[in-house]
Amino acid sequence: MGESLVGRKFLDGLEVAPQQRLFPDVNVVKIGGQSICDRGKKALPALVREIAAAKKKHKMLITTGGGTRSRHIYSIGLELGMPTGIIARFGSSISEQNALLVATLLSSQGGIKIGHDEVTKLSIYFAQGSLPVMHGMPPYDYFALPTSRSRIPVHRTDVGTLILADLIGAKSCIFVKDERGLHTEDPKKNSAAAFIPEISVAELLARDLEDLIIERPCLEILQKSEVIDRLQIVNGLEPGSLTRALAGEHVGTIIYRV
Repeated sequence: MGESLVGRKFLDGLEVAPQQRLFPDVNVVKIGGQSICDRGKKALPALVREIAAAKKKHKMLITTGGGTRSRHIYSIGLELGMPTGIIARFGSSISEQNALLVATLLSSQGGIKIGHDEVTKLSIYFAQGSLPVMHGMPPYDYFALPTSRSRIPVHRTDVGTLILADLIGAKSCIFVKDERGLHTEDPKKNSAAAFIPEISVAELLARDLEDLIIERPCLEILQKSEVIDRLQIVNGLEPGSLTRALAGEHVGTIIYRV
């Protein structure tokens, strides 16, 4: 009890029980902001119907990204010299707007918007037949870590979603984007980019790709997780992709911890 919590020898020798998985039967599903929400009726209603149908067989905790509006407010904040914490708070507010949007669309199926501090109430929500929807931005906000290259927070909605999946010991963590999955380059900019169906974190880090389909800190979080051994990226514009991923099929790209 009197030891320093920054001592390496102490931390290395500390006996720690295996992490308790709080909700091992829950799938964490992130709906991309720019890739899905911003497309409006061209993408979101069909995905909402798929989620509603999948609810009969699968427990899901939905998170949302910020999308184009968050990029807009980031740009304004940078132009006005705002610190990282303020810019992160901007991103949270946009992500929360999308959570409200998705929860409202799912309201007839039990959609309910929840906050970060309601994680321990998930069992009640699921027992009531609800579909909880949470904004994906991690709750650093004003205390977001400063970055060396830009004041845009590096821990955004992908990171928040994966941290949430790790926190609850989720069954799976699925990112719904507008692309098939990970490619060697951004396929929107280079149609010849090669698709990567599966890869380990170590190999992906070694490749040091110019662009990634998920936020880079996700790789380190996955690598260090005790309870999440993979994440999956699927194309939400392809009907049935999410349903197949929830059923355990290899759809899109799977990034493995090892």
